[in-house]
Amino acid sequence: MGISRRTHYSLPEYGTEEISLRVPLDRGGVYAKRFRLTDAEKAALPAEISVFAREFRAPGGENLPRLVYFQGGPGSAAPRPEILGGWLKPLLRRYRVVMLDERGTGLSSPIDGNVLNGFPSPRVQAAYLACFRADSITDDAEELRRELQADEPWAALGQSFGGFCITAYLSRAPHGLARAFITGGLPSLTDPADEVYIRTWADCEKRNREFFARYPKDEDTCWDIVSHLADTPETLPTGERLSPRRFRMIGINLGWSYGFEKLHYMLENPFVWINGRKRLSGRFLNSVGNALSFAGNPLYWALHESIYAQDFTGATRWAAHRIRRTLAQFALPDPAHAGEGEERLRRELREKGYGFRFSAEHVFPWQGEEDPALRAMAQAAGILAGFTDFPALYDVDTLGKNTVPTAAFIYENDLFVPAELSLRTAGKISALKPLYSRSYFHDALRTDSAAVIGRLLQAAEED
Repeated sequence: MGISRRTHYSLPEYGTEEISLRVPLDRGGVYAKRFRLTDAEKAALPAEISVFAREFRAPGGENLPRLVYFQGGPGSAAPRPEILGGWLKPLLRRYRVVMLDERGTGLSSPIDGNVLNGFPSPRVQAAYLACFRADSITDDAEELRRELQADEPWAALGQSFGGFCITAYLSRAPHGLARAFITGGLPSLTDPADEVYIRTWADCEKRNREFFARYPKDEDTCWDIVSHLADTPETLPTGERLSPRRFRMIGINLGWSYGFEKLHYMLENPFVWINGRKRLSGRFLNSVGNALSFAGNPLYWALHESIYAQDFTGATRWAAHRIRRTLAQFALPDPAHAGEGEERLRRELREKGYGFRFSAEHVFPWQGEEDPALRAMAQAAGILAGFTDFPALYDVDTLGKNTVPTAAFIYENDLFVPAELSLRTAGKISALKPLYSRSYFHDALRTDSAAVIGRLLQAAEED
């Protein structure tokens, strides 16, 4: 256990230090007990994993206090900045910034299908995956803090799922935090996943209407694409057939401040004619494939709904998928009816006052069949979706007595983290100042970095 490697680099505008730390996979055997693993199954799991972090410091900033950054996700590695800019630049005036690769990502024992294939059964795979939630991530961060600076607390910044991690940190080890900053990432403390997806589907409907009001011709284009996909096999660069239902998932772009334009440009001129046959262009298939593949972050799919699961919420049971089935405007045709099924759906939706509808930040069980990067973990993800004994992530009593100065941006237009639930949580965390924005979107930390950081620092009395 402890730090196994530290490597320093000097760059023109800043210095970095790369840190590797050995930590327990399953502290106290919590998940092994909850999954009721046999001794043989426990022996198949590693006792330790490696966690990686990279510290950034400005010239002369070697003695500044530290701030740890939790990335959005789940399943995304910390940023690898190639130029000094964005939110990192203003923070380096005040802090040494520690970019943590949350376990399972980047250089922190990354998980993919090949790794999971090394375990003896889907049940053991599921138990392994369960060890990569926010509770374990924050415990890793706290262990790293103690290794770097003993009893001195540090600050923390979390974007999206990173804010979920900070909320868990405030519950589990508030003594380790001097200040906390959250952007678009205040989770519901007690609601099951269904309550989240009821709201995100409603917000998704609103954004779909707004998008097609701005670009009305794109609706005909989308119907043409799904009808074509239902009748004609089209192959993505990753080798699998693109289905109409999976194409609809590019609507995740609706959640970004620039997402309407990104989606509109993606839909430009999707078809070409080859030897008298209508086909999707290579450019289009490449852009859609890049948007849809989870090869770079398979944990995002496998663990996505489990970030809401606690021992009193019940199983998630593919909540987004279930809620969708209750919403007429997000209906999908029977694939057996091919292109005619899409045309029939188009007529039925028009009669009800709806139109073409994308999904947004929603995951579905059938992705495990269609995305090659997810097939090896599909059974394990199904086990997690049915699991009812995840430990609690947040301590409402501890949060109600919180003394760590905390500032949290909440975005009215957030398609990923419902503002209604975030506001409810903000009222339950003592010493937290909510910053409510009617103009920002989920990506405000990236798109208006200096202003967002400035307001966070001011709200937490850092200015």
